[in-house]
Amino acid sequence: MKRFLIKTHWLIANQFGLDPRIFFRSLLGLPRYMRDYYRFRDSYAGELDLSPCLYDWHEEGGTTKNEYFWQDLLVARMIFESKPEKHVDIGSRVDGFVAHVASFREIEVLDVRPMTTQIPGITFKQADLMKPLDNMVGYCDSLSCLHALEHFGLGRYGDPIDPKGFERGLANMAGLLRDDGVFYLSVPIGIDRVEFNANRVFDPRTIIQCAETNALSVRGLSVIQEGGMVRKVSLTEENLRKLAEDRYNLGILIFKKKIQ
Repeated sequence: MKRFLIKTHWLIANQFGLDPRIFFRSLLGLPRYMRDYYRFRDSYAGELDLSPCLYDWHEEGGTTKNEYFWQDLLVARMIFESKPEKHVDIGSRVDGFVAHVASFREIEVLDVRPMTTQIPGITFKQADLMKPLDNMVGYCDSLSCLHALEHFGLGRYGDPIDPKGFERGLANMAGLLRDDGVFYLSVPIGIDRVEFNANRVFDPRTIIQCAETNALSVRGLSVIQEGGMVRKVSLTEENLRKLAEDRYNLGILIFKKKIQ
């Protein structure tokens, strides 16, 4: 029942733009707003316009418990510490991870969606990674793709429908990396399934096997659980099997390109 309610709330709020939680909390904030308004007006003589912000009383100082916050922060710190020569990103959040990295180094972004804003430190190219990229083999020594590969081939972002989209995408990303280059990949992991057309959830062994096929050797795995709990996981068959039996976690996998 809890999973059904979470999914229903996501659908109503994010796809139809109606968030019942915000609506009812805002209604509860009306009495406080009116009280504060009259208290302020009694001691203020200037022009006063109304612009109610009824929901903000219930919020913390920032959103720090979701998986995007933690993956963006953790992987950006890894790149800062490794100091690669050339870092390329595939489809990660520009207003999160990409902005983090651009604050301390140049980053090149490839995405199937357009981006018209010119941003300091970011070079953008529109590209479909389900297709091979001409003249970009061995293009970089550091690569990231955070919370994006699971969407490939499902049409959500204007990409072509392709049940094997993630396999093609992973193969083409591996081709971008130089020998011994590092690849930071995050995807939903758990019971293997497609939630059309939102995303896939992968058995972690599927992703690791697909990567191995493309000369990528797994070097580390961190898991972000509900509420923003982060833990490193040893890459044993037993641990991977248990993760494949969970309903959902976010896995951050670190790969190295094998020397050919």
